[in-house]
Amino acid sequence: MTDAPPAVPTTATDPLLTAIAAGTTVHDLAQPLENGMPCSPNHPGFRMALLRRHGDGTRPDGSSAANELIVTGGHVGTHIDALSHASHHGRLFGGHDAAAAQQGGRFAVHGIDTVPPMVCRGVLLDVAAAHGTDVLDPGYGITADDLAHAAALAGVLPAEQDVCLVRTGWARRWNDAEAYIGQETGVPGLTESAAAWLADRGVRAIGADTTAVEQIPPGQGHAVLPVHRTLLVDRGVHLIEHMNLETLAAAGAAEFLFVLSPLKITGGTGSPVRPLAVLTAGAGTPRESR
Repeated sequence: MTDAPPAVPTTATDPLLTAIAAGTTVHDLAQPLENGMPCSPNHPGFRMALLRRHGDGTRPDGSSAANELIVTGGHVGTHIDALSHASHHGRLFGGHDAAAAQQGGRFAVHGIDTVPPMVCRGVLLDVAAAHGTDVLDPGYGITADDLAHAAALAGVLPAEQDVCLVRTGWARRWNDAEAYIGQETGVPGLTESAAAWLADRGVRAIGADTTAVEQIPPGQGHAVLPVHRTLLVDRGVHLIEHMNLETLAAAGAAEFLFVLSPLKITGGTGSPVRPLAVLTAGAGTPRESR
């Protein structure tokens, strides 16, 4: 007589699966990739075109397929910066020689393919809400005190290996590319003191709903980016740019499960991403828009 097969569990036994089964809300933190979208003047824009259309060729059974050609830079749309993205006096993070590292058309160190997937605690600091507004003023410089104030209001403090997301409300400008990029008017973002405040807490990455995460003063464009130097070169902290934090903020989320995985572009300096914030049932306190 053959022994009966072992019973197969019909419910989740892993704690994470159990939590998911109890109910979760997933917030998509990425902006859409489409022709004409806002793009930093430092990078090539996004282009997509149908290379093959339905009807261009039909199989014997009547079926057909369509596909597209995509041309984009690694720092276009919602994306994450590798540590090879910025240098200072010819050196990358850890003292690596930038010129020597970029031979052969790609980086031998600190490429985006070396950045592991992030499945960790995420923290949202809503600086715009802390200022009692939906959107910070163009060119506003977020200070360490601003972040501390937003953290106190949220009741959560960024910690070791967290990803900290900073909301300025600037994603509301997304559909006006000129205003969003802010070449003349400026863009709100982190100052060097704010960047150091977060790096001192050991965060692995900092994201924001702007084109550079850092402050772009009016009339200065993207000529000088000191926060990129501070975080990518001096402190080894990744930057996530062009995020959409509106629904997450509206849900009143202060901490959540954060999920992000860069494309494995060997030796690349950045990668498009689609970051997610996962909230368990009952998490967050919805707030009214001002």
